[in-house]
Amino acid sequence: MCLNSRLIVAIDTADAGRARALIDSVTPYCGIIKIGLELFSALGPAAFAVAGSHKVFLDLKFHDIPNTVAGAIRSVLPRRPAMLTVHAAGGGKMIAAARRSVETAGGERPILLAVTVLTSLSSDDLAATGVADSASRHVLRLAHLALESGADGLVCSPRELSMLRAEFGAGPTLVVPGIRPKGAIQGDQIRVAFPADAVRAGADYLVVGRPITEAADIGAAAAAIAKEIADEIR
Repeated sequence: MCLNSRLIVAIDTADAGRARALIDSVTPYCGIIKIGLELFSALGPAAFAVAGSHKVFLDLKFHDIPNTVAGAIRSVLPRRPAMLTVHAAGGGKMIAAARRSVETAGGERPILLAVTVLTSLSSDDLAATGVADSASRHVLRLAHLALESGADGLVCSPRELSMLRAEFGAGPTLVVPGIRPKGAIQGDQIRVAFPADAVRAGADYLVVGRPITEAADIGAAAAAIAKEIADEIR
């Protein structure tokens, strides 16, 4: 039994051996392993074998025409991911098609999550793409679109958690990257928060990558974050 099932560790590497070593180090402290673009692009579906018996959060952020996204999701369903992502910006028809696909899974289906605004983007970055609203207002717009189109939950930055819980209540599953423990380097993440603050604001799951996987003691870093989460939800 892991110390905290609400911690998701992002295994962002192209090397299968390093991925296995990272997973071995964090196994006692996390409930779900995130397979993202880097590992999946290197290994393809074999990345699931690297995860072993762990539940997998497949974070490929599907974003294409509805038929293509539906087909891509059907292709990964035999691997039995616990969660998977689409981009909310793909639109309501795409998200609805994704929902129809996950419903075809035999047994327990994956949680369908819609990515709102990447944690690396600021309001200025969005303005450069033609989005006039602030990041938080754009997140809220995309959240309404995604949930009304069939998404089970959202991927959002810690900054939008309180707003989304106030708007939608306890229903949607909220998965939150951009988690940085005290003293960690912020890197390319802009809209970030400490683990305990994210849990307090309403996060269901916290995704942590580099602050754990690039730490001098990977297990200790994972244990510290898991403890901070556990202390907050007691």
